[in-house]
Amino acid sequence: MSKNWLSDFQFEDGAFLVKKTGHTVPMNLGLFGDILVWMSFFTLAQGWRLWHWARGHRAPRIAFLPDQPRPWYFIWPVLHAAGAKIEKDLHKADVIFQFDDSTHCNAKRPQVTQSVKYINFNCLDVSKSLVAKAFEKVSGYSLAVDPTTYTGMMVEKSEINAAHDGRTLQGPAARLEGKSYQRLVDNQIPGDLVEDLRTTVVAGEPTIVFRKRRPVHRRFANENCDVRLMLPGDCFSTDELAIIRSFVSEIGLDWGGVDVLRDAGTGKIYIVDANKTDMGPPVALPLGQKLRATRLMARKFAASYAPKVR
Repeated sequence: MSKNWLSDFQFEDGAFLVKKTGHTVPMNLGLFGDILVWMSFFTLAQGWRLWHWARGHRAPRIAFLPDQPRPWYFIWPVLHAAGAKIEKDLHKADVIFQFDDSTHCNAKRPQVTQSVKYINFNCLDVSKSLVAKAFEKVSGYSLAVDPTTYTGMMVEKSEINAAHDGRTLQGPAARLEGKSYQRLVDNQIPGDLVEDLRTTVVAGEPTIVFRKRRPVHRRFANENCDVRLMLPGDCFSTDELAIIRSFVSEIGLDWGGVDVLRDAGTGKIYIVDANKTDMGPPVALPLGQKLRATRLMARKFAASYAPKVR
């Protein structure tokens, strides 16, 4: 493993601190198990890169600003499957990708050749409050609540990206600084499980869905007991897909993932989170489906951003 990758982390108090975001990852047997599963996928992803190199074809060149993606980010295996090459010289790049884990950023497009394509340079805010505001605008119904007046069950979450610190509480309740408040979407299914529909987008288009299930008492954890690869048309209606497209357009998300929940009582979908630097594929997804998901994303990526060099 590259020393540069390890520099992203700092070990303290029995956990790994992610320097960029401030999040901590506990060191336990589950973490080591996840790493072993990920390494098998990583090895196969390396094979894609070698295969494209052996073919000797002209690879699309992708530059990243301000950060380079590490192998655990979904874009990394997708680039290899698409036959793309990471380019450090912006003036030689076919595509420039704004890659920043921060919840808020102030990205500006570099002035290079007119033919270059840009990814996520209009996505400057993925806070929970902005997500709720954008969702209400495109769907016509609300997710956010005022905790001081709302009388039902609600969710309190950190505003920052990928915190996984949500908790349910009964309203009304005092508002805490740095927290956002959403209605509790009843996404429970038989078996005391909750179901999330993690929808990935390429060029603003829903491309694949990871159907993720976990025990209801672990509702806000990033630990799934079952993950399956699905296609957007199998999960959403035409109108719902239009909502998802409008949402990612509203927040400027060209590439990334959105967490969609379906309410059991009303049947409505709610977009509760957005991530512009999503990791993946999910560890719990079977290896064969990991490979298929990556290939589907790679085909869409190549068709959208590098059609002239494929």
